[in-house]
Amino acid sequence: MNNQFKEDIEEEEEDEELQEPVLKVKKPKKEPENANVFFKRLFIDGAVSKETATAMMPFLVFLSLLTMLYIGNSHMAVKNIRDIDKLNKEVKELSWEYKSLKADLMFKSKLTEVAKKVDTLGLKELTEPPKKIIISSDEH
Repeated sequence: MNNQFKEDIEEEEEDEELQEPVLKVKKPKKEPENANVFFKRLFIDGAVSKETATAMMPFLVFLSLLTMLYIGNSHMAVKNIRDIDKLNKEVKELSWEYKSLKADLMFKSKLTEVAKKVDTLGLKELTEPPKKIIISSDEH
């Protein structure tokens, strides 16, 4: 299957070569026309024919799929990095809280602090050493 447009253009080019050269004045074109000219030259003039464009379609679909996967993967990576940073901050805060609670517990478990707390209950600190009670096996 041949490109019909390509054949028509080749015939026109042969006709133009036989004629005398004529100076053509180019008019400034607008941007949309430039884009149209580019695509016309690309697809009609034979740079890419319909057959090759159709044959390249699976590869282009494959490339677009890979691009979407790449973009999705980068979004997931950024999300995971943000989650890791958030969890690291939370771990640091919990570590600081643990250390402060541990220091507070150590302070409150001192003998003088415990004595102050139990003084309100009417308990006093021992001034004498404790006595050992010995029970013989006969009495029991």
